[in-house]
Amino acid sequence: MSTTEELIASAEAHSAPTYHPLPVVVATADGAWMTDVEGRRYLDLLAGYSALNFGHGNRRLIEAAKAQLERVTLTSRAFHHDRFAEFCTRLAELCGMEMVLPMNTGAEAVESAVKTARKWGYRVKGVPDGMAKVVVAGNNFHGRTTTIISFSTDSEARADFGPYTPGFEIVPYGDLTAMRAAVTENTVAVLLEPIQGEAGVLVPPAGYLAGVRELTRERNVLFVADEIQSGLGRTGRTFACEHEGVVPDMYVLGKALGGGVVPVSAVVSSSEVLGVFRPGEHGSTFGGNPLACAVALEVIAMLRSGEYQRRATELGEHLHRELGQLAGSGRITRVRGRGLWAGIDIDPVYGTGREISEKLMDRGVLVKDTHGSTIRIAPPLVISKEDLDWGLAQLRGVLGV
Repeated sequence: MSTTEELIASAEAHSAPTYHPLPVVVATADGAWMTDVEGRRYLDLLAGYSALNFGHGNRRLIEAAKAQLERVTLTSRAFHHDRFAEFCTRLAELCGMEMVLPMNTGAEAVESAVKTARKWGYRVKGVPDGMAKVVVAGNNFHGRTTTIISFSTDSEARADFGPYTPGFEIVPYGDLTAMRAAVTENTVAVLLEPIQGEAGVLVPPAGYLAGVRELTRERNVLFVADEIQSGLGRTGRTFACEHEGVVPDMYVLGKALGGGVVPVSAVVSSSEVLGVFRPGEHGSTFGGNPLACAVALEVIAMLRSGEYQRRATELGEHLHRELGQLAGSGRITRVRGRGLWAGIDIDPVYGTGREISEKLMDRGVLVKDTHGSTIRIAPPLVISKEDLDWGLAQLRGVLGV
């Protein structure tokens, strides 16, 4: 078997340098643990940016995938298949909505949401052709397509990829006054992450989401919630919007919907909104394929039990108590988050986020940095309290507290 160094060197020689991964090469994984090619074990406190909410190799999901693999994996949307109707029905029920537009990746779902909002704006609201506007928040992360990076405020995501797609207004996250000023008669949607993940797990001020919901109702504008990272149990609720009692007009889902087994994403909304499409106007060869539907149906069934939301709530309360004590040490300047999700700002005196992540890796814990001095913790929801405590002990060791 090739060594870690050999495999990394080969990857760097033959793949575009779009990521800066930690120098670990994973070979197997189970639950909250991963093992590298040389047999070293690591506690996964990132969970694929919430794609692995139910852990690595979850037996229910693997068995669902294996059973479907023996039957049919792809028909394209040129034909019906026998898992599609149930998938759309169950996901719509989970969301309290009526219709589902299935795609594959999170970015595809966001693109689909933007297209949906524009078409709704022209067909239903009566916005003049070509004038539709979507209001978004600064520091957002919705994906990396040309359209999506056009409304990013991250210079690394945007630089050298213009010309940029017009039709977006960017306002500060959490600022209702700025949001109100930005919404005009040509605004068709407000697109927000209920909690901004890539920005460092930023939780908006209390009442912000409810205020956006009220504003969008007043102005006949769609409220689109990007719950790709925050949804499906991560924050202790099925959707992060629920913490403020908010139901958006449209959910954008991905990551955990595929259980870490296959890419599955979806836009979920009312029949009034998603019913604006006509055959041929949008679609995806792999979107809603039989294998994806089989896995996602099992994910939906697991979420309907409420078990994973309860675990995220209980372990999340413990996580934030422990991190709150660490914050009093002076090594950590701020902790944010909700449920089993936290953004931790490290005092730069003690190292960058990358340096702290590498030191944790040396101790057998995997996290990932963002925006300089911030690290994120988002373990699989199946993690045990004992393993979580062990991981936090390694963080204390790295910080010397």
